[in-house]
Amino acid sequence: MTAEEQSDCCTRNCCGSLRRLRLSVAEPGGRPVLRLLRPLKCATCWCPCCLQELEVQCPPGTTIGHVVQTWHPFTPKFSVQNAEKQTVLRVLGPCCVFRCGGDVNFEVKTSDESRGVGQISKQWGGLLKEVFTDTDVFGIQFPVDLDVKMKAVLLGACFLIDYMFFEKSGTTSQRSTVLSS
Repeated sequence: MTAEEQSDCCTRNCCGSLRRLRLSVAEPGGRPVLRLLRPLKCATCWCPCCLQELEVQCPPGTTIGHVVQTWHPFTPKFSVQNAEKQTVLRVLGPCCVFRCGGDVNFEVKTSDESRGVGQISKQWGGLLKEVFTDTDVFGIQFPVDLDVKMKAVLLGACFLIDYMFFEKSGTTSQRSTVLSS
């Protein structure tokens, strides 16, 4: 599949990684299968009224779920919600999302956070690749019997995590994110 961001130059330059955007995910033949919509929100851990969110549509135009940042002063937390905005899963990140020489893992847990069911990991690409490019490799693990809609919403969570924590500020060139399962 390929993902193509639709945002304007002014928004990319002025708002950087916080920008509002529309991301279209298409199958190899070019038919769009997913649309990810992210509104413009400021980002500060001390302002719980401006938390990040992402709407996932499949097919484009039909909302199947949301990824909503949950306020926490020290660690990244997200609620993975269905179309009715009911929390189905949670994604919990590490206190420090910047790690030199290793993967950064975000644990996927049940809605009550009692047990882990998978993970989203930003995989270490090597020093040269990490410093000189804006290419990232992510892996997503989830239960095989998880509803396909929630699998798509977890894919959206992966993109939101990438934009929030791993996109280099001020880059307006093409960026590449590779997903593996």
